[in-house]
Order: sequence, then C-alpha cells, then structure tokens
Amino acid sequence: MGDAAMERRYAPQVAQKMDLHARFWRGEGPSLIFVPVAARDLYDLDGYRERFADPALMYEAERARAASMHGWPTDGIPTVRPNLGTVFVPSCIGQPYEVREGAMPWPAGTLTREELRARSGRSVESGELMQRALAFYRLAADDDSIYAYHADTQGVFDIAHLLYGESIFLDLAMEDERAWIDELLELSLGWFLEATHLLKKAVGERDGSMVHGHGTDQGLFFPTAGARISEDTATLLSPAMIEDALLPYMARSVEPFGGAFVHYCGKHDAMFAMFCAAPWCRAIDLGNPEMYDAAAIARQCAETGTVLHTRLPTEDGEDPVDYVRRIAGIVRETGVRMVLRATAVPETREQARGMRDLFHELTTPA
Repeated sequence: MGDAAMERRYAPQVAQKMDLHARFWRGEGPSLIFVPVAARDLYDLDGYRERFADPALMYEAERARAASMHGWPTDGIPTVRPNLGTVFVPSCIGQPYEVREGAMPWPAGTLTREELRARSGRSVESGELMQRALAFYRLAADDDSIYAYHADTQGVFDIAHLLYGESIFLDLAMEDERAWIDELLELSLGWFLEATHLLKKAVGERDGSMVHGHGTDQGLFFPTAGARISEDTATLLSPAMIEDALLPYMARSVEPFGGAFVHYCGKHDAMFAMFCAAPWCRAIDLGNPEMYDAAAIARQCAETGTVLHTRLPTEDGEDPVDYVRRIAGIVRETGVRMVLRATAVPETREQARGMRDLFHELTTPA
C-alpha cells in the first residue's frame, strides 16, 4: 500500500489512490482534484433522524453515496463515516442534544463548571453515540473498497464551547478566570484525545496517519497526520486569544498523531496565517472559501509548505473546463500544493475525466 503506518489492507483501487496521495505529499506529481459525481448537498438530511439512531441505516446510506465513486474519474478515495454531528464528543460525557427533522444534531443545553468537573474522570467510550460509531465501523469492516474514517471530533476549543456555552468568551476575557479556562480546556483535551484514539483503533489506523473524508464521500490520505481538527468557534477570538489559549492546546491535541488537518468556518485572516505557520498543520480547509481571495491564501500556503485542501467556488458563467483552468493557474502562479474539492459539476463521466486529466496536466511541476 506504500505506507507502513496503515494496518488494515484495502482493495487495489483504494490502495492505488493512497499511493497517489503519498506521492503528492512527497512533492511528486501534480496537485489533486476531487471531482464530484453529482450536484448534491453535503449532508443528506432526508430520514436523517432514523439513520442517526440506527448504525445499520446510517452505514447503508453513507455507503450508497460512497459507492457512487467507484470507477469515477477522481483522485478521491471513496469514504464513509458515522455522521453524528458536532455533538458527538460532548454527548459522550453527558451533554444533552436534540435531533430535529431536516437538521443536524445540536446541543439542548450546556453544563455548569460543577457538572463538568464532576465528569472529569468519565470515559467517552461508554457514550451512546460512541457506541453507535463503533457499531458503524464494525459494519464497515467487511468492505475493503470503501474507507471508513473518523467521526466528527471537532477540536479542543470547540468541544469546550459546546459544553460550556457562550460563557467561555466572557471568562476567557477575564484574567481572574484564566485558571478555570485552562481547567476546562484540559478536560476537553482529554476527551478529544480519548475519542480520537478510540476512533483510530476502530478504523484500523496507527496514530501517525489517516484517511479523512471531511464530511464527503471522497477522502484524502494523510501519511504524516493522524487527526483532524475543526475549530469553528475560534473565528470569534482575537489574534491574541488564539495565540495564547487556542494554539497551545491544538498543538498538544495533535502531538500524539504527528500532525493535523485543520478546518474552520468563517473568515479570520490572522488565524489562517497562524495555522499556516504552525509546524503541525499539514493542510487547511475553509468552510467559507468565498470569503477569501483564492490566490492570496494559496500564496500563504505555498510560502509555509501547507497544503490547501479545500473547496473553491465557481465564478458566474464558468463551465467545468474554465473552472479547472482558472484554479490550476493559481496553483502554477503561487506554487501551492493543492487538493481541490471541485465545486464545478461535470455533466458526464467523460467530462469528469477531462477535468481530472487537465488539472493534472496543468499542475504537474515543470
């Protein structure tokens, strides 16, 4: 398979994609493009409440989406995950949540300091959603043509925010509450680490590498990063708060895994620059790439050797070929290593193959 860090063996079509991705991370060959098979929502919410409660139904639905990638002209690996939402880790230590029709799960209340302290020794393994996730991975274990990847763990600060609520911002701004903030983040760090280790064991990965689909049916192999962090809450923090209270805990959360793939929504130029400069950050995904200048962020990533693994929006009137040419031009101009989650949707398999082949041709280093 080309990577000694992977324990489980997969079908040749998956192993070949992993080898392609390993070469990409070594700086060999073109940038990568994940070509969509159809225009569809990131999450299929029809009947989601039933799937959320039943690992077999969840697996059946997720596998159907991923199976559509078999034989499709794309660089992505067909992937599935137990899609249990951002409440996954917090619920495992006792936070209430609700699942409304047509929406992803959301916290139904926060926990007090006393309640959080009382849960300091609680293991996430006994949580109902963790048990559903582990059941999902057991179902996925028999299919070597699709890679089952990590459920959503969020990041240390996001977990703390979900659990404790908006009070975290006021406490963070008060010097005499810093001891409590550190205590809260230490608790969240412990739960993040335990959950990530459990998921990697269930998937069959060693600590220092992973495949991650980032909520989609196409995944990327990370040979030197074994964790994914989502820190959406951090866009509400000042640069000083990020540097002081966020980055140290992020670094500690990914140290056992060799590095991380980082995602966040919203716009925060200073935080983007900090992530690019972080030695443990292997790749960045933007939840709202339309808020950024694509060439500017590509240049920042190129300067720090950070991979830009993200969606980039189409422009008005732009067809798939024009889209590929424009984004490939940014790659060539800036020297960034990119994994493009294309938003231009091909009409046919032949057009998809043309998108992939053109992107490879235009982004192969001279």
